[in-house]
Order: sequence, then structure tokens, then C-alpha cells
Amino acid sequence: MKPQKKYVDHKLHLYRAVAYTVMFLLSFLCLFFFYILIDNATHNNFDIQKGFQLLPGGSFLTNLKNTMNDANVPVLSGLRNSLIVAGCSAALSCYFSALTAYAIYAKNAAFTIILLIMTMPMQVSALGFLRLMDNMHLTNTLWPLILPSIVAPTVFFFMKQYMDSSLPKELIEAARIDGSGEFHTFNVIILPILKPAVAVQAIFSFVGSWNNYFTPALIISDAKWKTVPILIAQLRGADFLKFDMGKVYMMIALAILPVIIVYLILSKYIVRGIALGSVKRQKERRNTRCHFRKISSGARQPQPIRSRAQCRRMVGDCPSGIPSAIRRAKQGTVIQGTSPATATTAGQRILHC
Repeated sequence: MKPQKKYVDHKLHLYRAVAYTVMFLLSFLCLFFFYILIDNATHNNFDIQKGFQLLPGGSFLTNLKNTMNDANVPVLSGLRNSLIVAGCSAALSCYFSALTAYAIYAKNAAFTIILLIMTMPMQVSALGFLRLMDNMHLTNTLWPLILPSIVAPTVFFFMKQYMDSSLPKELIEAARIDGSGEFHTFNVIILPILKPAVAVQAIFSFVGSWNNYFTPALIISDAKWKTVPILIAQLRGADFLKFDMGKVYMMIALAILPVIIVYLILSKYIVRGIALGSVKRQKERRNTRCHFRKISSGARQPQPIRSRAQCRRMVGDCPSGIPSAIRRAKQGTVIQGTSPATATTAGQRILHC
């Protein structure tokens, strides 16, 4: 047995060494292109045209000053406009997509229709969208870039899949029985559970809106409302005598800075969502395990479901340990359209921690 155990240990160490090596190489490749970008932003146009140089140059402040002082490229207003558009678009798309996914998850309706909308590319409706915005006198404003993000089928699909795998319907039923409205249930109970999914989709929506060039190029022609992608294209499209690669790389470096900041802010929620299935989280669940037992028989059913805080959100925080839904069910009260049979069934369960 001992030689076999040593063989398994050596094989496991070999797999780990290969996995760490592959992850290191992939991380190096991803970060190397960022290094090229930052390195080129520290060189002037003449040095960049000579080829890649491994060591940074001394033209960083010069390129930054030239980029900021360019009258044809309003960098600060472009960053402000892109931040407004990307931030509002990410917030609206995540909230309304999660709300739509919750409604369809709870009612099981209209899911196929929304999937069909996902198959339609944006370029198909671009001409009609431009005509509509022109008739509504919304061109050269930021509203056409923000309001369409309310309808985000891709974000909705991800939210719906996350709910199918991580959100039990018993949680929604218990909230309804306890007298909670649908919007209150979503905002207070469901939305905190969806934090990892919302964080991931917020990053994707922010990056997608930040890098969007197609729609702003159709809608915006006024310089004060231009976004960062339009300004970068404007720098790259300058004539040969005014073309400066140092300014272009500096503009790109300034453009990716807000994206990195947003990722660093939201990354902790992503890690927290991944850790929900880890061993450490399972130990925490075992320490705060909750069971249901039936009042009628008095027998305890070993059904470990979720943490203490989740159980309290599910059935209500009652000092006596009996949720208000049970008291209402005992009194024969029907809560928000719930049938008496459902209320009685829910009243037969008591939280025992």
C-alpha cells in the first residue's frame, strides 16, 4: 500500500506542477501585452517607430501633456462621457436584467421570446434606431447610449442561468407566505444572493459600453459628447504629419485605467461567489446548519439547507423561533393570494437552528 500511495502522491505533484506552469505562462502572456502598452506610452513617436524596446523611456510626462493639451481631442470630457455611459449602462442592465430573470424564474414565462431576441445582431436595427433617435431629437446626447441598456438579453440569460443553479424556489415561496411583495422580495432577498452574478455582469457591461464605438459613432457628432473610443479613432485617423504614436498609446493607457479600477472593486464579489462551493464554505455551513421539523409529528428532518442568516431571511427573524407565517397559518390567514392549503403546509414547518 505504501508504494502505491507514494506513486499517487508523485502523480498528484506532477499534475499540480503542470497546472501551475500553464497558469503562469497564460498570466505572463496576458500581462505582457499590458506591459507593451505601458512601455510604448513612455517613448516618443520616433523611438516607437524604431521597434519595441524592453526598457521604459523618459517621455511619459511629455506624451501625457501632449495628449491632455490637444485641442482636437478633449480627453477629460471623453473620459467623463464614457464613465457616465458605462456606469449607467452597467447599473441599468444588471438591475433590470436580474429583475426580468427573477420574474421569468418565478413565473416560467416568455423565456423563449427573449432568447430569440438574443439572435438579432445590433447592426440589423441600427438604421431604424438612428431614424428613431433623430425623430425624437436625441442625437448628440448620451441618452441613446444609456437607455437601450435596460434591454440586455445576454445579461438576462446569465442571470436566469445563475438563478436556476443557485436560487431555490422555496425561498421565494416562503417570502410570499410571510407577506412579502414581489419587488420587496427581489430587492431585499433575491438581489443580495445575486451579488456574484451581478458583479460579473457589471464588469462585462461596463467594459462593453466603455469600448462601444459603433453606436456613439452613429449618434454623436458634437465634440463635447464624444466618448473615448471615438477619440482614440480620431487620434489614429490623423494625417501623417500630425500622427503621434506616443499620444495614441497614452490615450489607450488612460482608457483602460477605469476598467482596471472597476475590476478591482468588483473582483471580491466574484471571488466570494466562487468560494460558495469551496470546502471552507461547507465547513461554515456545517457549523451554522439549520434543519426543518414538522410540528404535527415532532420529528426532526435532517435537511441542511443554508446558513443561519439565509434561513432568517427565508422565514423571518422571530425571537421565539416560530416565523410569522406559521402564526398566520394557525390563525387561518391567507397571505397575498396564497391558498389556505399552501399556508397550512408552510405553517407545518418550524425553523430549528
